[in-house]
Amino acid sequence: MIERKALRFTPAAVPVTECVIRHQSDQFEAGCPRRVECEIRAIGLGEAARWLQAATPGVTVQLTGFLAARSQNSKQLRLHVTMIEFVEGNQNG
Repeated sequence: MIERKALRFTPAAVPVTECVIRHQSDQFEAGCPRRVECEIRAIGLGEAARWLQAATPGVTVQLTGFLAARSQNSKQLRLHVTMIEFVEGNQNG
Protein backbone atom coordinates (compact mmCIF):
# COMPACT_ATOMS: atom_id res chain seq x y z
CA MET A 1 0.00 0.00 0.00
CA ILE A 2 1.50 3.30 -1.04
CA GLU A 3 -1.30 5.71 -0.14
CA ARG A 4 -4.34 5.60 2.14
CA LYS A 5 -7.08 8.17 2.65
CA ALA A 6 -8.75 8.87 5.98
CA LEU A 7 -11.66 6.72 7.08
CA ARG A 8 -15.00 8.19 6.02
CA PHE A 9 -18.61 7.07 6.26
CA THR A 10 -21.40 6.76 3.70
CA PRO A 11 -24.76 8.43 4.42
CA ALA A 12 -25.86 4.98 5.68
CA ALA A 13 -22.95 5.04 8.21
CA VAL A 14 -20.91 2.35 6.39
CA PRO A 15 -17.15 2.89 6.88
CA VAL A 16 -15.12 3.47 3.68
CA THR A 17 -11.36 3.55 3.09
CA GLU A 18 -9.77 4.30 -0.27
CA CYS A 19 -6.13 3.55 -1.03
CA VAL A 20 -3.58 2.98 -3.78
CA ILE A 21 -1.61 -0.25 -3.90
CA ARG A 22 1.50 -1.15 -5.88
CA HIS A 23 1.65 -4.60 -7.46
CA GLN A 24 4.98 -6.19 -8.41
CA SER A 25 5.42 -9.75 -9.66
CA ASP A 26 7.28 -11.93 -12.14
CA GLN A 27 5.02 -13.65 -14.66
CA PHE A 28 5.41 -15.77 -17.77
CA GLU A 29 3.75 -14.72 -21.01
CA ALA A 30 4.10 -16.78 -24.19
CA GLY A 31 6.85 -18.75 -22.46
CA CYS A 32 8.94 -15.66 -21.64
CA PRO A 33 9.51 -14.11 -18.21
CA ARG A 34 8.00 -10.69 -17.67
CA ARG A 35 8.22 -8.26 -14.74
CA VAL A 36 4.80 -6.76 -13.94
CA GLU A 37 4.51 -3.50 -12.00
CA CYS A 38 1.43 -1.30 -11.67
CA GLU A 39 -0.50 0.90 -9.27
CA ILE A 40 -4.15 0.11 -8.55
CA ARG A 41 -6.81 2.14 -6.78
CA ALA A 42 -8.63 0.11 -4.13
CA ILE A 43 -11.57 0.60 -1.78
CA GLY A 44 -12.79 -1.23 1.29
CA LEU A 45 -16.25 -0.93 2.81
CA GLY A 46 -17.43 -2.07 6.21
CA GLU A 47 -14.96 -4.31 8.02
CA ALA A 48 -12.54 -4.16 5.06
CA ALA A 49 -12.37 -0.37 5.51
CA ARG A 50 -11.24 -0.83 9.10
CA TRP A 51 -8.64 -3.44 8.06
CA LEU A 52 -7.23 -1.01 5.49
CA GLN A 53 -7.04 1.71 8.14
CA ALA A 54 -4.88 -0.62 10.25
CA ALA A 55 -2.33 -0.87 7.40
CA THR A 56 0.40 1.74 7.39
CA PRO A 57 1.34 3.05 3.93
CA GLY A 58 4.50 1.22 2.87
CA VAL A 59 3.52 -2.08 4.48
CA THR A 60 3.22 -5.21 2.32
CA VAL A 61 -0.28 -6.67 2.20
CA GLN A 62 -2.03 -9.34 0.17
CA LEU A 63 -5.52 -8.26 -0.87
CA THR A 64 -8.43 -10.34 -2.11
CA GLY A 65 -11.46 -8.83 -3.78
CA PHE A 66 -13.04 -8.04 -7.12
CA LEU A 67 -12.63 -5.47 -9.87
CA ALA A 68 -15.48 -3.11 -10.67
CA ALA A 69 -15.96 0.19 -12.47
CA ARG A 70 -15.30 3.17 -10.22
CA SER A 71 -18.85 4.45 -10.82
CA GLN A 72 -21.69 4.18 -13.31
CA ASN A 73 -20.23 7.18 -15.15
CA SER A 74 -16.61 5.94 -15.13
CA LYS A 75 -15.16 2.79 -16.63
CA GLN A 76 -11.91 3.10 -14.64
CA LEU A 77 -11.31 -0.08 -12.65
CA ARG A 78 -10.98 -0.20 -8.89
CA LEU A 79 -10.24 -3.18 -6.63
CA HIS A 80 -12.97 -3.71 -4.02
CA VAL A 81 -11.18 -5.33 -1.08
CA THR A 82 -12.97 -8.20 0.65
CA MET A 83 -10.00 -9.58 2.62
CA ILE A 84 -6.58 -8.28 3.67
CA GLU A 85 -3.59 -10.29 4.85
CA PHE A 86 -0.60 -8.59 6.42
CA VAL A 87 2.54 -10.21 5.00
CA GLU A 88 5.00 -11.10 7.76
CA GLY A 89 8.70 -10.50 7.38
CA ASN A 90 8.50 -7.41 5.21
CA GLN A 91 10.86 -4.52 5.81
CA ASN A 92 8.09 -2.20 7.01
CA GLY A 93 6.42 -4.26 9.68
